[in-house]
Amino acid sequence: MTHIPKQLAGERAAQYVEDDMIVGLGTGSTAFFTIQKLGQRIAQGLKIKGIPTSEQSRQQALAENIPLIDFDQTTHLDLTIDGADEIDPQFNLTKGGGGALLREKIVAQNSAIEIIVVDPSKWVKHLGAYPLPVEVVPFGWQATLKHIAQLGCKPKLRLLSNAPILTDNGNYILDCDFKTITDPPTTEKTINAICGVVECGLFTNLAHRVIIGHSDGTVEEKVL
Repeated sequence: MTHIPKQLAGERAAQYVEDDMIVGLGTGSTAFFTIQKLGQRIAQGLKIKGIPTSEQSRQQALAENIPLIDFDQTTHLDLTIDGADEIDPQFNLTKGGGGALLREKIVAQNSAIEIIVVDPSKWVKHLGAYPLPVEVVPFGWQATLKHIAQLGCKPKLRLLSNAPILTDNGNYILDCDFKTITDPPTTEKTINAICGVVECGLFTNLAHRVIIGHSDGTVEEKVL
């Protein structure tokens, strides 16, 4: 029997959610299964409130009858479950493939615990094979791209049908090919210091647990 690794990881993470928790609801194909499982648990009596990290996850949460709140009601989350495009052994992450990196980082930074759910392909020795998403304001994006390129990468504006893709915040995304990112914390700070950058997709010192689903049906959990 072949198992779906993303589903195994997403559903395992949902087991860490307890009554009365405020839960950050991640974005992407693996977090999808967590939200789906939480909807099933709510139907069985689980009582939680969620804060979605994107319009996509908000719509899914509403369909699953998960009660939602916003930061005008709290600035503390008990637990966030989200995916990643890459994660290294120090739990540095690359996120933003789905375009939700800014909201994902806001939610992560205000969470007591963050669980990352992935399939084995996302576990890497070094970040960088996956181009780093950087959210930038539309005004002057060409100049922002130039400054980022000076860090040694090849940035490319993310397009759909020859038009810039807009994030939920109305910004653009530059996908920056670094090949290898040897010092994620420093790179994160350097990029975020560039005028015009809203946020970059490097997430450092935020993840507490990684759950990896495997096609043989096993689930691996890692903690720092």
